[in-house]
Amino acid sequence: MVMTRGQLLRNIDAARVKEAIGRAERRTSGEIMVSVAPIFWGSVEKAAQKAFVRLGIAGTKEHNGVLIFVVPGRKKFVVLGDSGIHAKVGQEFWEAVAAQLSEHFRKADFTGGLVSAVDVIGEKLELHFPYDAATDVNGLPDDVDFGL
Repeated sequence: MVMTRGQLLRNIDAARVKEAIGRAERRTSGEIMVSVAPIFWGSVEKAAQKAFVRLGIAGTKEHNGVLIFVVPGRKKFVVLGDSGIHAKVGQEFWEAVAAQLSEHFRKADFTGGLVSAVDVIGEKLELHFPYDAATDVNGLPDDVDFGL
């Protein structure tokens, strides 16, 4: 069964995801965003790249932004890290995060999967881009994005 965007929205506790993002970002200069897209035709990867730019993630000073882009109607998602964090963690890290998300999503644990992924990403961001109270600001909203 294909889950519609509306069904996924009813199954995601956006407040818990927002709380996880805020908790992670209080420990790092990095930015994490979650976006749930409506169904569309075309490449999910290209759509994720466009959302990465549209949401301002590409504009982080240290190129340490991460996007989790979910397209429920197509049962697909993309975890996209900017060049600064990717250079530190490598492709294996993103594949591990994707595997973890897939495991949760298969069990219909969408909130748990997103929170878990945000936590793991936040740990890596903290390791490589620790929070600096003198210079860091929360530059992007922590809310789950529901646009395309």
